[in-house]
Amino acid sequence: MSETNAAEETQSQPAAPERFEVILASSSPRRRQLLEEAGVVFRVQTPITPVDESLASLDPDVAADPAEACKKLAEKKAGAVVQDVLAQDFTGMAAIIGADTMVVLDGQIFGKPRSLSDGKRMLRQLSGRTHQVMTAVSLWLVSAPDAEKVSLGFRTFIDIAQVTFRDLTDQEIDDYLRKGESFDKAGAYAVQGEGAALVSRVDGSLSTVIGLPVERLLADFPDLATPAS
Repeated sequence: MSETNAAEETQSQPAAPERFEVILASSSPRRRQLLEEAGVVFRVQTPITPVDESLASLDPDVAADPAEACKKLAEKKAGAVVQDVLAQDFTGMAAIIGADTMVVLDGQIFGKPRSLSDGKRMLRQLSGRTHQVMTAVSLWLVSAPDAEKVSLGFRTFIDIAQVTFRDLTDQEIDDYLRKGESFDKAGAYAVQGEGAALVSRVDGSLSTVIGLPVERLLADFPDLATPAS
């Protein structure tokens, strides 16, 4: 993997089962589309109790490290769905995928904008600069021959792309914000939408910037693309 597409990972992984149900622990239409285009057969299940995705919910040492914070949030999202699945007396085998995406500039994490002015602040800071987009993926393998015999394993990795913005005028920023696609996006832009016009260069995987590095995911877990039977 190139330096501009760096990866880190933590893991505790059993042998992957031959047949399993794939569950995406995210309601993101972008992640859903990336998996569908990659040929993965899956269903969506989000946590019954919403996961606190704030940095304040993390250990301070973890929250201070963007890559570690991103991985921990991906693990929290996937782990919450694992608990929900097991609480339903699940039997069988499942692969549960959680993900988290962060925009980082000079060590500062840019989350989803809280307001129009917050979005404008973010885009002004990103203008003419190169920032990092980190997407962490946590994949949990669940094996339950019956409800009383459960085996769990997980692997978490992070993929990082470098995104360079054009020099943006205030008018360009205002025009983009009026399009309305900023408010549920980290860093206040969507590279797969109108936000592509703000970007001059992407070094790394575009799918990482969109929100799920499917190339890395399927390289590590090729069986995900095999329909469950």
